[in-house]
Amino acid sequence: MRKGFKFKPYQAEELSPFDKLFSVFKELIVHTSGDFDEAISWLLELDKEYKLTTPEYSIEDFIEDLKKKGYIREEGKKDGTGGTVLTGKMERAIRQAALDQIFGSLKRSGGGNHRTNYNGRGDEHTGEFREFRYGDPLEQISMTESLRNAQVSHGIDDFGLDEKDLVVEDTFHKSQMSTVLMIDVSHSMILYGEDRITPAKKVAMAMAELIKTRYPKDTLDIIAFGNDAWPIEIKDLPYLQVGPFHTNTVAGLNLAMDILRRKRNTNKQIFMITDGKPSCLNEPGGNYYFSSVGLDPRIVEKCYTAARQARKLHIPITTFMIARDPYLQSFVREFTAVNNGKAFYTGLKGLGQMIFEDYKQNRRKNIKG
Repeated sequence: MRKGFKFKPYQAEELSPFDKLFSVFKELIVHTSGDFDEAISWLLELDKEYKLTTPEYSIEDFIEDLKKKGYIREEGKKDGTGGTVLTGKMERAIRQAALDQIFGSLKRSGGGNHRTNYNGRGDEHTGEFREFRYGDPLEQISMTESLRNAQVSHGIDDFGLDEKDLVVEDTFHKSQMSTVLMIDVSHSMILYGEDRITPAKKVAMAMAELIKTRYPKDTLDIIAFGNDAWPIEIKDLPYLQVGPFHTNTVAGLNLAMDILRRKRNTNKQIFMITDGKPSCLNEPGGNYYFSSVGLDPRIVEKCYTAARQARKLHIPITTFMIARDPYLQSFVREFTAVNNGKAFYTGLKGLGQMIFEDYKQNRRKNIKG
């Protein structure tokens, strides 16, 4: 009697009414920068067009379940007004959704580290063996291979185990990386009817969740830059909005380098997502120098100076330039050459995957310590 495999038609997982609406709601809440009422308004419009709810489960039921499950809460103010706000649980769910959407092919790893190209005493096994050296941890000794060597050297009758018989399994050193992700929040991120800030936020949220789950020993700091630059907490990412700002690239780079100077990790890098030319500088006395016409030589030279400074600090800058203008791409090429960094000229589609691929490549170049 022959045995074989029996196949049956694939059936997609049946989602509950709550889960169906929740997946749409998480997308809407990012687009509305955390505005619950506006997200629900959009959800109601989508429900009218696509029949997302049923007579048994309405939008009101969904909102009630959000409260019961701890995703939202009512928050009162001293003036007697109040509103619905997102909880930390909801913010984590949004980051996880961004991670699944952008880095969906990845699996979680408990260790949270990334190997380098250097072997020796480390903590990730390579599957290859070498002779025991003074100082090797005893737990890395392969007893099976060592006993085999002893049997070959001494035979069964006169069995003995010498130091020269001992072998250890090689390991890779796992590096730690400190990354600063810069997000352009200038007005051009929403110009011409194209929403560029939402994908940028999704990338930042996905990176944050990726590092927390897969590379927990790494650090990620996020900077928003417009007329000036300021740090953004991970929990505040869904609420990040574009302002009536110019693009102060130099302020963002200086803040990024200040943050990285304080990190103990040897391996540091800056990612910068921008769609516009640098058009602003800080001046003494809290004033700003603005120039929106073309590429201002004064601003451009300051950008090159910051790139050189980062290079001296061994901090590579990877620029993800969304704009396609030839003169802007020319500027980015020169900026990249000065820093000895990398540049990608891309649309919004696939931006997250490109960032992660470069993140992995940069980590693989680290030296053992």
